[in-house]
Amino acid sequence: MARSLYIHWPFCLKKCPYCDFNSHVRSGVEFEAWEEALIADMRYEAARASGESLESIFFGGGTPSLMPPALVAKLLAEAERLWGFDPHIEITLEANPSSVEAAKFIDLAAAGVNRVSLGLQALDDAALRFLGRLHNVEESLSALTVAQQHFDRVSFDLIYARPGQTMDEWQAELTRALGFGTGHLSLYQLTIEAGTRFATDVRRGVFAPLEDDPAADLFAMTRELTASAGIPAYEISNHARAGEQSRHNLAYWKYLDYCGIGPGAHGRRADAATVRHKKPENYLAAVAAQGHGISEDRVLKPREQAAEALLMGLRLGEGLDLGKLSSRFGLPLGELINPQRFQLLTDLGLVWQNESKIGVTSAGMPLLDALLGELVNDNLVMA
Repeated sequence: MARSLYIHWPFCLKKCPYCDFNSHVRSGVEFEAWEEALIADMRYEAARASGESLESIFFGGGTPSLMPPALVAKLLAEAERLWGFDPHIEITLEANPSSVEAAKFIDLAAAGVNRVSLGLQALDDAALRFLGRLHNVEESLSALTVAQQHFDRVSFDLIYARPGQTMDEWQAELTRALGFGTGHLSLYQLTIEAGTRFATDVRRGVFAPLEDDPAADLFAMTRELTASAGIPAYEISNHARAGEQSRHNLAYWKYLDYCGIGPGAHGRRADAATVRHKKPENYLAAVAAQGHGISEDRVLKPREQAAEALLMGLRLGEGLDLGKLSSRFGLPLGELINPQRFQLLTDLGLVWQNESKIGVTSAGMPLLDALLGELVNDNLVMA
């Protein structure tokens, strides 16, 4: 059963410096064809993972805020018909803070979207140019104002630990961001992904990434400032007021079932991992031929699922319950976590345990990737 639905929209305005370029810059989008394909794909998923009301829907991908509001409304109406909606359903749409997209906010809200996630990314024009963004700070804040007028809940993201960024600079930027009064912030440290323009620039010596120690100091200050403002971290990079955590993302981090439709969308349902065709033309052809856009539908072994659940759940401040995980996947506790390494990391103050619940401390969170490699039993990772 799935309580969450992810809808991936593959089109966006321009090539981004930190993602792949496979589905960018398309013109002449035939919205009727996309409506038919996405609804067919949705019906296929509902036939296999319905029975419980949807608690969250997330429109993500390229630039979903460029979708016609009428298309959004039709997709939501079909989702409600197929699954039914929880009375408190969260319907989130990702948006860039441009005037073109902000102009659609009122119609998107009328279509049923009740939460928007804005990709502000920086409150500094030079930083935005470095990040390859089309908008400037003035346009960002104008879009934020419009969003707060039309949506019940608003989140926005910022990228920090940028090259050369100082503690004072980030403190001023984050303090300003906290002053806008949104109930949720996603605050990501800049990472250099292979195959991106950033990776090429680093290799060519165009810029040097911030070193680990200054980045860790910025991480610690981020947690202190957000906690003082009443929106503490509930996940390694996400901060929220009580009750304003992203319900959809929590479904991922708590390893609950979710359906994914649209090009490149991933899903987890009924012990299976699904992947849709990534290229829009291949996706449309697949839906036309077989009634869905799936390129891979693979049953996951219990050990694979347990490994994924651990890797996701330990990102959360609340941690996870090893006892429940053991029962869910039929695996002994000792096969989930390496007990010797766990004890060592506990003694170092990097992880904690409260009866059957375990988690990563604030001191351990900056080292999360390394800790996961130490904590999760090798037999699970190699499953």
